[in-house]
Amino acid sequence: MRYMATYDLMETIRNTNQWLGATARTMASYPALAAIPNPALTWMAAWGEVTERTFERMVVKPDWDIHAFTCEDGKDHLVEIKTVVEKPFGNLIHFDVTGRKEQARKILLVAPMSGHYATLLRSTVKSLIVNCEVYVTDWHNARDIPVSAGKFDVEDYTLYLMDFMRFMGPETNVVAVCQPAPLTLAATAYLAELDPDAQPRTLTLIGGPIDPDATPTDVTDFGNRVTMGQLEETMVQRVGFKYKGVGRLVYPGLLQLSSFMSMNADRHGKAFRDQIGRVARGEASDYDAHNRFYDEYLAVMDMPAEFYLSTVERIFKNCEIAKNEFVVAGHRVDIGKITRVAVKTVEGANDDISAPGQCVAALDLCTGLPPEKKAAHLEPGAGHYGIFAGKSWRNNIRPLVLDFIDANAAKPRAVAANVA
Repeated sequence: MRYMATYDLMETIRNTNQWLGATARTMASYPALAAIPNPALTWMAAWGEVTERTFERMVVKPDWDIHAFTCEDGKDHLVEIKTVVEKPFGNLIHFDVTGRKEQARKILLVAPMSGHYATLLRSTVKSLIVNCEVYVTDWHNARDIPVSAGKFDVEDYTLYLMDFMRFMGPETNVVAVCQPAPLTLAATAYLAELDPDAQPRTLTLIGGPIDPDATPTDVTDFGNRVTMGQLEETMVQRVGFKYKGVGRLVYPGLLQLSSFMSMNADRHGKAFRDQIGRVARGEASDYDAHNRFYDEYLAVMDMPAEFYLSTVERIFKNCEIAKNEFVVAGHRVDIGKITRVAVKTVEGANDDISAPGQCVAALDLCTGLPPEKKAAHLEPGAGHYGIFAGKSWRNNIRPLVLDFIDANAAKPRAVAANVA
Protein backbone atom coordinates (compact mmCIF):
# COMPACT_ATOMS: atom_id res chain seq x y z
CA MET A 1 0.00 0.00 0.00
CA ARG A 2 2.11 2.81 -1.36
CA TYR A 3 2.37 6.10 0.59
CA MET A 4 0.46 4.77 3.62
CA ALA A 5 3.28 5.88 5.93
CA THR A 6 3.39 9.30 4.28
CA TYR A 7 -0.29 9.97 5.03
CA ASP A 8 0.14 8.80 8.60
CA LEU A 9 3.32 10.86 8.89
CA MET A 10 1.46 14.05 7.95
CA GLU A 11 -1.25 13.25 10.49
CA THR A 12 1.45 12.54 13.09
CA ILE A 13 3.06 15.93 12.47
CA ARG A 14 -0.30 17.66 12.76
CA ASN A 15 -1.16 15.77 15.92
CA THR A 16 2.25 16.50 17.43
CA ASN A 17 1.91 20.23 16.81
CA GLN A 18 -1.54 20.21 18.37
CA TRP A 19 -0.08 18.42 21.40
CA LEU A 20 2.84 20.87 21.65
CA GLY A 21 0.42 23.79 21.62
CA ALA A 22 -1.76 22.22 24.30
CA THR A 23 1.30 21.42 26.41
CA ALA A 24 2.73 24.94 26.15
CA ARG A 25 -0.63 26.51 27.02
CA THR A 26 -1.14 24.20 30.00
CA MET A 27 2.37 24.55 31.41
CA ALA A 28 2.46 28.34 31.05
CA SER A 29 -0.94 28.58 32.75
CA TYR A 30 0.13 26.50 35.76
CA PRO A 31 -1.21 28.32 38.86
CA ALA A 32 2.08 28.28 40.77
CA LEU A 33 3.80 30.15 37.93
CA ALA A 34 1.37 33.06 38.33
CA ALA A 35 3.59 34.34 41.13
CA ILE A 36 6.45 34.80 38.67
CA PRO A 37 6.08 38.15 36.83
CA ASN A 38 7.56 36.86 33.59
CA PRO A 39 5.89 38.06 30.34
CA ALA A 40 7.48 35.12 28.53
CA LEU A 41 4.98 32.83 30.25
CA THR A 42 2.08 34.92 28.95
CA TRP A 43 3.44 34.74 25.43
CA MET A 44 4.07 31.01 25.80
CA ALA A 45 0.45 30.45 26.83
CA ALA A 46 -0.76 32.60 23.94
CA TRP A 47 1.43 30.73 21.44
CA GLY A 48 0.16 27.42 22.80
CA GLU A 49 -3.49 28.45 22.58
CA VAL A 50 -3.22 29.64 18.98
CA THR A 51 -1.11 26.64 17.93
CA GLU A 52 -3.41 24.07 19.52
CA ARG A 53 -6.52 25.58 17.92
CA THR A 54 -4.81 25.93 14.54
CA PHE A 55 -3.82 22.28 14.20
CA GLU A 56 -6.92 20.88 15.89
CA ARG A 57 -9.39 22.46 13.45
CA MET A 58 -7.59 21.00 10.42
CA VAL A 59 -9.41 17.70 10.94
CA VAL A 60 -12.76 18.99 12.19
CA LYS A 61 -15.70 19.58 9.87
CA PRO A 62 -17.09 23.06 10.64
CA ASP A 63 -20.68 23.45 11.73
CA TRP A 64 -23.08 25.30 9.44
CA ASP A 65 -23.99 27.51 12.40
CA ILE A 66 -27.39 28.32 10.90
CA HIS A 67 -29.84 27.54 13.67
CA ALA A 68 -32.63 30.10 13.42
CA PHE A 69 -33.95 32.72 11.04
CA THR A 70 -36.22 35.72 11.59
CA CYS A 71 -39.02 35.62 9.02
CA GLU A 72 -41.36 38.31 7.75
CA ASP A 73 -43.76 37.57 10.62
CA GLY A 74 -41.13 38.92 13.02
CA LYS A 75 -40.70 35.56 14.73
CA ASP A 76 -37.59 33.40 14.93
CA HIS A 77 -38.01 30.12 13.08
CA LEU A 78 -35.72 27.15 13.55
CA VAL A 79 -33.64 26.03 10.58
CA GLU A 80 -33.48 22.27 10.24
CA ILE A 81 -30.82 20.82 7.98
CA LYS A 82 -32.36 17.76 6.36
CA THR A 83 -30.61 15.18 4.21
CA VAL A 84 -32.97 14.59 1.28
CA VAL A 85 -30.67 12.47 -0.91
CA GLU A 86 -27.95 10.32 0.61
CA LYS A 87 -25.06 8.93 -1.41
CA PRO A 88 -21.64 7.46 -0.54
CA PHE A 89 -19.60 10.48 -1.70
CA GLY A 90 -22.02 13.31 -0.97
CA ASN A 91 -25.51 14.15 0.17
CA LEU A 92 -28.09 16.68 -0.93
CA ILE A 93 -29.19 18.71 2.09
CA HIS A 94 -32.09 21.13 2.50
CA PHE A 95 -32.14 24.14 4.84
CA ASP A 96 -35.75 23.88 5.97
CA VAL A 97 -37.08 26.93 7.81
CA THR A 98 -39.74 25.37 10.03
CA GLY A 99 -43.12 27.05 10.10
CA ARG A 100 -42.44 29.21 7.06
CA LYS A 101 -44.40 29.01 3.84
CA GLU A 102 -42.45 27.26 1.12
CA GLN A 103 -40.61 29.81 -1.00
CA ALA A 104 -41.18 30.01 -4.75
CA ARG A 105 -37.48 30.15 -5.57
CA LYS A 106 -35.90 26.70 -5.25
CA ILE A 107 -32.11 26.88 -5.45
CA LEU A 108 -29.60 24.05 -5.78
CA LEU A 109 -26.27 25.44 -4.60
CA VAL A 110 -23.47 23.26 -5.97
CA ALA A 111 -20.53 23.47 -3.57
CA PRO A 112 -16.94 22.91 -4.70
CA MET A 113 -15.07 19.69 -4.01
CA SER A 114 -11.68 21.37 -3.90
CA GLY A 115 -10.27 20.77 -0.45
CA HIS A 116 -12.79 22.62 1.73
CA TYR A 117 -16.17 21.55 3.06
CA ALA A 118 -19.45 22.86 1.69
CA THR A 119 -19.63 25.06 4.80
CA LEU A 120 -17.34 27.42 2.89
CA LEU A 121 -20.62 28.66 1.38
CA ARG A 122 -22.17 29.41 4.77
CA SER A 123 -22.57 33.14 4.12
CA THR A 124 -23.96 32.40 0.65
CA VAL A 125 -26.57 30.11 2.16
CA LYS A 126 -27.49 32.66 4.84
CA SER A 127 -28.06 35.33 2.23
CA LEU A 128 -30.23 33.10 0.03
CA ILE A 129 -32.28 31.48 2.76
CA VAL A 130 -34.01 34.84 3.33
CA ASN A 131 -36.42 34.27 0.45
CA CYS A 132 -35.39 31.00 -1.19
CA GLU A 133 -35.59 27.27 -0.53
CA VAL A 134 -31.90 26.37 -0.43
CA TYR A 135 -30.43 22.95 -1.18
CA VAL A 136 -26.67 22.29 -1.05
CA THR A 137 -24.40 19.48 -2.25
CA ASP A 138 -22.62 18.35 0.92
CA TRP A 139 -19.56 16.39 -0.25
CA HIS A 140 -18.01 13.85 2.11
CA ASN A 141 -14.40 13.67 3.25
CA ALA A 142 -12.81 10.88 1.21
CA ARG A 143 -10.82 9.66 4.23
CA ASP A 144 -14.13 8.55 5.80
CA ILE A 145 -15.43 6.63 2.77
CA PRO A 146 -14.55 2.91 2.76
CA VAL A 147 -12.72 1.53 -0.26
CA SER A 148 -15.72 -0.75 -0.84
CA ALA A 149 -17.72 2.33 -1.97
CA GLY A 150 -15.68 2.34 -5.19
CA LYS A 151 -14.24 5.19 -7.22
CA PHE A 152 -15.42 8.77 -7.70
CA ASP A 153 -14.17 10.82 -10.64
CA VAL A 154 -15.47 13.73 -12.73
CA GLU A 155 -17.94 11.47 -14.53
CA ASP A 156 -19.36 10.20 -11.24
CA TYR A 157 -19.55 13.80 -9.99
CA THR A 158 -21.54 14.74 -13.10
CA LEU A 159 -23.93 11.82 -12.61
CA TYR A 160 -24.43 12.81 -8.96
CA LEU A 161 -25.43 16.31 -10.04
CA MET A 162 -27.89 14.87 -12.56
CA ASP A 163 -29.48 12.76 -9.83
CA PHE A 164 -29.77 15.78 -7.55
CA MET A 165 -31.38 17.83 -10.33
CA ARG A 166 -33.82 15.03 -11.13
CA PHE A 167 -34.80 14.82 -7.48
CA MET A 168 -35.46 18.56 -7.20
CA GLY A 169 -37.44 18.84 -10.43
CA PRO A 170 -37.70 21.24 -13.37
CA GLU A 171 -38.50 24.31 -11.24
CA THR A 172 -34.96 24.23 -9.81
CA ASN A 173 -32.50 27.10 -10.18
CA VAL A 174 -28.92 25.80 -10.09
CA VAL A 175 -26.07 27.96 -8.80
CA ALA A 176 -22.58 26.45 -9.18
CA VAL A 177 -19.67 28.09 -7.37
CA CYS A 178 -16.13 27.88 -8.78
CA GLN A 179 -14.75 24.36 -9.34
CA PRO A 180 -18.05 22.56 -10.13
CA ALA A 181 -19.12 25.06 -12.82
CA PRO A 182 -17.80 23.02 -15.81
CA LEU A 183 -19.27 19.75 -14.54
CA THR A 184 -22.57 21.42 -13.65
CA LEU A 185 -22.77 22.76 -17.20
CA ALA A 186 -22.09 19.26 -18.53
CA ALA A 187 -24.66 17.70 -16.19
CA THR A 188 -27.30 20.19 -17.36
CA ALA A 189 -26.51 19.45 -21.01
CA TYR A 190 -26.60 15.69 -20.49
CA LEU A 191 -29.90 15.98 -18.63
CA ALA A 192 -31.31 18.14 -21.43
CA GLU A 193 -30.56 15.30 -23.83
CA LEU A 194 -31.54 12.28 -21.73
CA ASP A 195 -34.38 13.65 -19.61
CA PRO A 196 -35.51 17.09 -20.88
CA ASP A 197 -38.42 17.30 -18.45
CA ALA A 198 -36.02 17.10 -15.49
CA GLN A 199 -33.62 19.86 -16.52
CA PRO A 200 -33.51 22.96 -14.28
CA ARG A 201 -35.09 26.31 -15.07
CA THR A 202 -31.92 28.41 -14.74
CA LEU A 203 -28.20 27.82 -14.37
CA THR A 204 -25.86 30.39 -12.79
CA LEU A 205 -22.12 29.73 -13.03
CA ILE A 206 -19.97 31.73 -10.61
CA GLY A 207 -16.22 32.03 -11.17
CA GLY A 208 -15.75 28.61 -12.72
CA PRO A 209 -12.98 27.40 -15.08
CA ILE A 210 -15.14 26.57 -18.08
CA ASP A 211 -12.20 27.41 -20.36
CA PRO A 212 -9.00 27.57 -18.25
CA ASP A 213 -6.97 28.65 -21.28
CA ALA A 214 -9.14 31.71 -21.94
CA THR A 215 -7.26 33.73 -19.31
CA PRO A 216 -4.67 31.51 -17.59
CA THR A 217 -3.77 32.07 -13.94
CA ASP A 218 -1.16 30.40 -11.74
CA VAL A 219 -3.90 28.12 -10.40
CA THR A 220 -5.55 27.10 -13.67
CA ASP A 221 -2.24 26.80 -15.49
CA PHE A 222 -0.85 24.43 -12.87
CA GLY A 223 -1.90 21.39 -14.87
CA ASN A 224 0.20 22.48 -17.81
CA ARG A 225 3.37 22.73 -15.73
CA VAL A 226 3.40 19.14 -14.47
CA THR A 227 2.78 15.72 -15.96
CA MET A 228 0.08 13.38 -14.73
CA GLY A 229 2.80 11.00 -13.60
CA GLN A 230 4.35 13.70 -11.44
CA LEU A 231 0.99 14.51 -9.89
CA GLU A 232 0.24 10.89 -9.11
CA GLU A 233 3.65 10.34 -7.52
CA THR A 234 3.78 13.54 -5.45
CA MET A 235 0.16 14.42 -4.63
CA VAL A 236 -1.63 11.10 -4.21
CA GLN A 237 -1.43 9.11 -0.97
CA ARG A 238 -3.33 6.31 0.72
CA VAL A 239 -5.50 7.07 3.73
CA GLY A 240 -3.89 5.95 6.98
CA PHE A 241 -5.10 3.49 9.58
CA LYS A 242 -6.90 6.10 11.68
CA TYR A 243 -9.88 6.56 9.35
CA LYS A 244 -12.65 4.45 7.81
CA GLY A 245 -11.28 4.99 4.32
CA VAL A 246 -8.01 3.25 5.16
CA GLY A 247 -6.21 2.33 1.94
CA ARG A 248 -8.22 4.70 -0.30
CA LEU A 249 -6.12 6.78 -2.70
CA VAL A 250 -6.71 10.49 -2.02
CA TYR A 251 -5.34 13.94 -2.57
CA PRO A 252 -4.89 14.80 1.15
CA GLY A 253 -6.49 17.93 2.51
CA LEU A 254 -3.37 18.69 4.56
CA LEU A 255 -1.33 18.67 1.36
CA GLN A 256 -3.85 20.97 -0.31
CA LEU A 257 -3.78 23.27 2.71
CA SER A 258 0.00 23.57 2.55
CA SER A 259 -0.39 24.72 -1.06
CA PHE A 260 -3.04 27.25 -0.08
CA MET A 261 -0.89 28.64 2.73
CA SER A 262 2.29 28.84 0.64
CA MET A 263 0.55 31.05 -1.93
CA ASN A 264 0.27 33.82 0.68
CA ALA A 265 2.77 32.69 3.32
CA ASP A 266 3.73 36.20 4.47
CA ARG A 267 0.13 37.28 4.96
CA HIS A 268 -0.81 34.12 6.87
CA GLY A 269 2.34 34.33 9.00
CA LYS A 270 1.54 37.90 9.98
CA ALA A 271 -2.05 36.97 10.76
CA PHE A 272 -0.96 34.29 13.23
CA ARG A 273 1.72 36.49 14.84
CA ASP A 274 -0.85 39.22 15.33
CA GLN A 275 -3.33 36.74 16.80
CA ILE A 276 -0.75 35.50 19.32
CA GLY A 277 -0.24 39.13 20.38
CA ARG A 278 -4.00 39.66 20.77
CA VAL A 279 -4.32 36.50 22.88
CA ALA A 280 -1.41 37.60 25.08
CA ARG A 281 -3.06 41.00 25.62
CA GLY A 282 -6.46 39.44 26.31
CA GLU A 283 -8.00 41.01 23.19
CA ALA A 284 -8.93 37.79 21.35
CA SER A 285 -12.15 35.80 21.51
CA ASP A 286 -13.52 32.54 20.13
CA TYR A 287 -15.46 34.37 17.41
CA ASP A 288 -13.13 37.22 16.52
CA ALA A 289 -12.31 37.94 12.88
CA HIS A 290 -9.18 35.74 12.90
CA ASN A 291 -10.91 32.69 14.33
CA ARG A 292 -14.02 33.05 12.16
CA PHE A 293 -11.87 33.04 9.04
CA TYR A 294 -9.33 30.37 9.96
CA ASP A 295 -11.84 28.00 11.56
CA GLU A 296 -13.18 27.59 8.03
CA TYR A 297 -10.00 28.08 6.00
CA LEU A 298 -7.96 25.50 7.90
CA ALA A 299 -10.70 22.86 7.93
CA VAL A 300 -9.78 20.72 4.93
CA MET A 301 -11.00 17.45 3.48
CA ASP A 302 -9.37 14.77 1.36
CA MET A 303 -10.48 14.39 -2.26
CA PRO A 304 -10.71 11.02 -4.02
CA ALA A 305 -7.51 10.66 -6.05
CA GLU A 306 -9.38 9.76 -9.22
CA PHE A 307 -11.50 12.90 -8.94
CA TYR A 308 -8.47 15.13 -8.43
CA LEU A 309 -6.45 13.54 -11.24
CA SER A 310 -9.32 13.44 -13.73
CA THR A 311 -10.12 17.10 -12.97
CA VAL A 312 -6.57 18.16 -13.74
CA GLU A 313 -6.28 15.99 -16.84
CA ARG A 314 -9.72 16.40 -18.40
CA ILE A 315 -10.83 19.89 -17.31
CA PHE A 316 -7.51 21.75 -17.20
CA LYS A 317 -5.09 19.85 -19.44
CA ASN A 318 -7.35 18.54 -22.18
CA CYS A 319 -10.02 21.25 -21.76
CA GLU A 320 -12.75 18.75 -22.63
CA ILE A 321 -15.55 21.06 -21.48
CA ALA A 322 -14.13 24.07 -23.32
CA LYS A 323 -13.83 22.00 -26.50
CA ASN A 324 -17.27 20.42 -26.01
CA GLU A 325 -15.66 16.97 -26.00
CA PHE A 326 -16.59 15.81 -22.49
CA VAL A 327 -17.60 12.15 -22.24
CA VAL A 328 -19.73 10.60 -19.49
CA ALA A 329 -20.27 6.83 -19.32
CA GLY A 330 -19.07 6.48 -22.90
CA HIS A 331 -21.40 9.18 -24.22
CA ARG A 332 -20.19 12.53 -25.55
CA VAL A 333 -22.07 15.35 -23.87
CA ASP A 334 -23.10 18.10 -26.29
CA ILE A 335 -23.50 21.41 -24.45
CA GLY A 336 -25.39 22.69 -27.48
CA LYS A 337 -28.30 20.49 -26.33
CA ILE A 338 -29.14 23.13 -23.74
CA THR A 339 -32.00 24.95 -25.45
CA ARG A 340 -34.34 26.21 -22.73
CA VAL A 341 -32.29 26.49 -19.52
CA ALA A 342 -31.40 30.17 -18.99
CA VAL A 343 -27.65 30.47 -18.32
CA LYS A 344 -25.90 33.31 -16.48
CA THR A 345 -22.18 33.68 -15.72
CA VAL A 346 -20.64 35.77 -12.93
CA GLU A 347 -16.97 36.76 -12.80
CA GLY A 348 -14.84 38.95 -10.56
CA ALA A 349 -12.62 41.55 -12.20
CA ASN A 350 -9.84 40.83 -9.68
CA ASP A 351 -10.25 37.06 -9.56
CA ASP A 352 -6.77 35.53 -9.52
CA ILE A 353 -8.03 31.92 -9.43
CA SER A 354 -10.59 31.83 -12.26
CA ALA A 355 -9.82 35.04 -14.12
CA PRO A 356 -12.42 36.91 -16.20
CA GLY A 357 -12.97 35.14 -19.51
CA GLN A 358 -12.82 31.60 -18.13
CA CYS A 359 -16.43 31.39 -16.93
CA VAL A 360 -18.18 33.51 -19.57
CA ALA A 361 -16.88 31.02 -22.16
CA ALA A 362 -19.87 28.87 -21.19
CA LEU A 363 -22.20 31.14 -23.13
CA ASP A 364 -20.39 30.50 -26.42
CA LEU A 365 -20.72 26.76 -25.83
CA CYS A 366 -24.50 27.05 -25.46
CA THR A 367 -25.05 27.22 -29.22
CA GLY A 368 -28.65 25.99 -28.95
CA LEU A 369 -29.68 28.70 -26.51
CA PRO A 370 -31.28 31.94 -27.78
CA PRO A 371 -29.55 35.21 -26.81
CA GLU A 372 -32.36 36.27 -24.50
CA LYS A 373 -31.64 33.19 -22.38
CA LYS A 374 -28.00 34.18 -21.83
CA ALA A 375 -26.57 36.72 -19.40
CA ALA A 376 -23.15 37.66 -18.05
CA HIS A 377 -21.93 39.88 -15.23
CA LEU A 378 -18.42 41.10 -14.40
CA GLU A 379 -18.19 42.46 -10.85
CA PRO A 380 -15.72 45.37 -10.59
CA GLY A 381 -13.12 45.10 -7.85
CA ALA A 382 -14.21 41.64 -6.71
CA GLY A 383 -11.78 38.79 -6.11
CA HIS A 384 -12.57 35.08 -6.20
CA TYR A 385 -14.26 34.80 -2.79
CA GLY A 386 -15.97 38.16 -3.17
CA ILE A 387 -18.22 36.93 -5.97
CA PHE A 388 -20.01 34.45 -3.71
CA ALA A 389 -19.42 35.92 -0.25
CA GLY A 390 -18.99 39.36 1.27
CA LYS A 391 -20.33 42.76 0.23
CA SER A 392 -19.95 42.25 -3.52
CA TRP A 393 -22.13 39.17 -3.35
CA ARG A 394 -24.70 40.55 -0.92
CA ASN A 395 -25.12 44.03 -2.38
CA ASN A 396 -24.59 43.49 -6.11
CA ILE A 397 -24.37 39.91 -7.33
CA ARG A 398 -27.09 38.26 -5.26
CA PRO A 399 -29.80 40.73 -6.37
CA LEU A 400 -28.75 40.23 -10.00
CA VAL A 401 -28.91 36.45 -9.66
CA LEU A 402 -32.36 36.60 -8.07
CA ASP A 403 -33.55 39.02 -10.76
CA PHE A 404 -32.29 36.55 -13.37
CA ILE A 405 -34.13 33.70 -11.66
CA ASP A 406 -37.35 35.69 -11.44
CA ALA A 407 -37.11 36.86 -15.04
CA ASN A 408 -37.05 33.23 -16.14
CA ALA A 409 -39.65 31.96 -13.69
CA ALA A 410 -42.92 30.52 -14.93
CA LYS A 411 -44.76 33.38 -13.23
CA PRO A 412 -42.50 36.41 -12.71
CA ARG A 413 -43.10 38.20 -9.44
CA ALA A 414 -41.68 41.09 -7.51
CA VAL A 415 -38.23 40.55 -6.05
CA ALA A 416 -38.02 40.72 -2.30
CA ALA A 417 -35.78 43.26 -0.61
CA ASN A 418 -32.05 42.68 -0.88
CA VAL A 419 -29.99 41.52 2.05
CA ALA A 420 -27.91 44.36 3.43
